[in-house]
Amino acid sequence: MGIIKSDSAEMEGLVQVANLMAISARTAPKAHGADDISVLILTGAEKDALADEMAKIGDEKGVPTWKRDAENVRNSAAVVLVGVNGLKSVGLNCGGCGFKDCGEYERAKKMMGPDYEGPNCIFKAIDLGIAICSSAKMASIMNVDNRIMYRTGVAARRLGLSRDSLVLGIPISAKGKNIYFDRK
Repeated sequence: MGIIKSDSAEMEGLVQVANLMAISARTAPKAHGADDISVLILTGAEKDALADEMAKIGDEKGVPTWKRDAENVRNSAAVVLVGVNGLKSVGLNCGGCGFKDCGEYERAKKMMGPDYEGPNCIFKAIDLGIAICSSAKMASIMNVDNRIMYRTGVAARRLGLSRDSLVLGIPISAKGKNIYFDRK
């Protein structure tokens, strides 16, 4: 039997957990049974490029917490990105989007805000919330440190990694101390 060093075993395990997180996002319940969720896993240079973009956005906005989160991403093994196409409705006419009905919502002009495109169907946003939480829970079940981050999704959209209207990300790590716990 060969010897597998801890760092190799941990990285391989973290990628396996990221794969399980993708399955959790995919199988999470969806409104009206319509699956508009997408999942992407970043490691290595692609993950570091995401961190670089987050730091760049932080400089542009003059908000230091972007750089803090960028360092968290840089020190993570992987980032699981979960997005949703929220620009189309599920057809329930609930008014949660702020429009009278889904027809009015569908006809509304879609615009880019500071970070995301909208308006978004409330049920698609809920789908994203359920999927991202299912994914984070899987990491937790597997004893992998993680944190849901808004800023990862903004950077992923700017890099062209996702065309979804809403994207969130979950960096994952296995270190002697949870790197996401007492961030400054």
